[in-house]
Amino acid sequence: MLRDDLYITVPSFFRCPISLDVMKSPVSLCTGVTYDRASIQKWLDNGNNTCPATMQVLQSKEFVPNHTLQRLIQIWSDSVQQQHSHRVDSSANSLPSQDEIKSIVKDIETKKERDRCCSDAFSKILCFAEESEENREFLAKLEGFVSMLVGFLGDMRNIDFIEQIVRLLDLILIKIVNHQQLMTLLLKNNNVDSLSSLLLVLQRGRSAHSRIGSVRILESIAIDAESKLLIAEKDGLLSELVKLIGLETDPSLIEASLSCLNAISKSKRVKVKLVHLKTIPELRNILTAESNTGVSNTITEKALNLLETVSSCKEGREEMCSDMACIEAVVQKVLKVSVQATEHAVTILWSVCCLFRDGKAREAVTKSNGLAKILLLMQSNCSPAVRHMSTDLLKIFRVNSKSCLSSYDTKTTHIMPF
Repeated sequence: MLRDDLYITVPSFFRCPISLDVMKSPVSLCTGVTYDRASIQKWLDNGNNTCPATMQVLQSKEFVPNHTLQRLIQIWSDSVQQQHSHRVDSSANSLPSQDEIKSIVKDIETKKERDRCCSDAFSKILCFAEESEENREFLAKLEGFVSMLVGFLGDMRNIDFIEQIVRLLDLILIKIVNHQQLMTLLLKNNNVDSLSSLLLVLQRGRSAHSRIGSVRILESIAIDAESKLLIAEKDGLLSELVKLIGLETDPSLIEASLSCLNAISKSKRVKVKLVHLKTIPELRNILTAESNTGVSNTITEKALNLLETVSSCKEGREEMCSDMACIEAVVQKVLKVSVQATEHAVTILWSVCCLFRDGKAREAVTKSNGLAKILLLMQSNCSPAVRHMSTDLLKIFRVNSKSCLSSYDTKTTHIMPF
């Protein structure tokens, strides 16, 4: 039965003209007026031979079920029931106050167990965190809350529970002031294998939000050389991050993964490992992808940044120079993406053509009209570093700006790259 306090407005043609209640089984008389079957049957059984609404004499006392109206009433009734249910649920699941959150957290700490009640408690905290920036800041500053989350992160029995913890930690991540302390909690706690839990979310996480959150948490604790190496050398973690930059992945996850890879790939050992994990072909795919695949300028910038990183080691340059399409893709990104993308692209070309002096790379640059792009770039307001590398590139090809200009359509030299 529907509650009276919902003040439901019933369409007038849903009501029976006799009982004035919503019709359960609407039927129509020969006059065209519709009544609830029980009401009109009682009227006729009492000896009446007129239509109650019009008082017309009935030529026939037969009535026909009005299926169309019955369906409309059913649809309306279902809608009202859903509205009622939603209001009841909303009332039951109203957001807790800050004091209630403190009580919930204290209760969780007291139980020290990962049961369903604990999961329900974290669900309430998650809703509280999702509500506002103020709530997230409150949680980040709540004494012992972050360390409690990290402690629960080590429970690998339930992937749904781990995703819940990761999602919550990611929400308050930007509000955590002391990332050094967070790094210590996650990487140097002998009682909790946080990296294994974060890796599990990357591998088996059901939610894209939790997987992105896991990547962001990893990046946030890659603070110094030691932490970067600890993350990069976790078995299976680096390879999983490389998988996540594949074009079939969600663009937001690709961007987060590239950002994390850039953060942890500073040592030569990690760069070489990335080369062996076939990262360069994945980056080439990103650079050559069509715009409708969701590859944004930011993703392009991060991909070029990572390609620049791996090109700084001999193994990376060798891999790149054996992939003509990769060099050509970099040349295409020299102009018209962004200042950052230009700097990364020019640095890559300088590394393989000037530093490594690879003949195949030079051939690929020439084939993709790289010299004209470099010359056009030098006429723009580029940074001193980019200008210096561009000059080196022109020298390596034994071309100076004057001779190149003589063979280049001067009508287009005013075009700026950005």
